[in-house]
Amino acid sequence: MTIKEKTYVMTITQEAARAVEELLNERQLEGYGLRVFLSGGGCSGYQYGMALDNNQMETDTVSEQFGVRLIIDDLSLEYLEGATIDYVTNEMGTGFKIDNPNQLPVSSCGCGSGTSSSKSCGCGGGGDSCGCGC
Repeated sequence: MTIKEKTYVMTITQEAARAVEELLNERQLEGYGLRVFLSGGGCSGYQYGMALDNNQMETDTVSEQFGVRLIIDDLSLEYLEGATIDYVTNEMGTGFKIDNPNQLPVSSCGCGSGTSSSKSCGCGGGGDSCGCGC
């Protein structure tokens, strides 16, 4: 099996890489990486997904930074290229945050809202996408 290796398809900050390594060590998941993908597309729009994964497919693109392997499937790749994963602490707690310069695909559900590359879309929510409740 040949897995496409590409350097810096998307970047991960040192803080985020440290958080991934801590998760992998806590769960004793040797040989795993961080899979980043888009999911959804219905009424609630596209959302980012992440999972600890050791099952790389032939069509996956893999890059490694700060000792952490990032795994991205071909379908998500064009929308995630150039994005950055960070690990942040704010009033909402701690967690991973994706800053993406790309426009995500717009989904339609008849309510007039879609998704954008920004963290909020002007409907009062702070998520990665807007749903029909806006």
